[in-house]
Amino acid sequence: MQKISIYFALALIIISFIIGLGLGYYMTPQYRLAMYDQNSMDLGAADRWLDLRYTNAMIAHHRGAMLMAEQAEKYGQRQEIKDLAVAILKDEPAAIKELYDWKAEWYKDNRQVRDPYPVKLGASDDKFDLRFLNALIAHHQAGVEMTKEVRLKSSRTEVLNNADAVEAFLNNGLEMLKTWRNQWYQI
Repeated sequence: MQKISIYFALALIIISFIIGLGLGYYMTPQYRLAMYDQNSMDLGAADRWLDLRYTNAMIAHHRGAMLMAEQAEKYGQRQEIKDLAVAILKDEPAAIKELYDWKAEWYKDNRQVRDPYPVKLGASDDKFDLRFLNALIAHHQAGVEMTKEVRLKSSRTEVLNNADAVEAFLNNGLEMLKTWRNQWYQI
């Protein structure tokens, strides 16, 4: 009778331990972020995979700009919007190629990054350009947050230089986009 009690107690301890681990993992902010906040650009821990996560996230970021630009090129009302869309579609592929080259060189990873869910900017109407500006402003702000984060966590010179250049570009773009929005829509 006592042997059954010892085995039963041991089983309860093991089960409690497993449940405790599961609950602890479930209740951490990282679990919630990974499972529920898919819109976040959190790059995770400063570990050996950080730069890979950054290159993947930045590839997706550039592709997101291209997906919006494709819509703006077709449906934009103002020439400035159409010209910006053409510039994005011309310039982003080189930035993406550089990131893919780094992935292959540093991690031997040749997998393609899945395109982000495309922002639906709607019909070609008098508010299309405003929707595009709002979406691109939010897109730029998210990119700035990503570059700030990677600069705190990475030690790879190429990544840090990329983050500096991308952030400077995005901040300049934000000023231009906000100026246009203010001039055209008084927002």
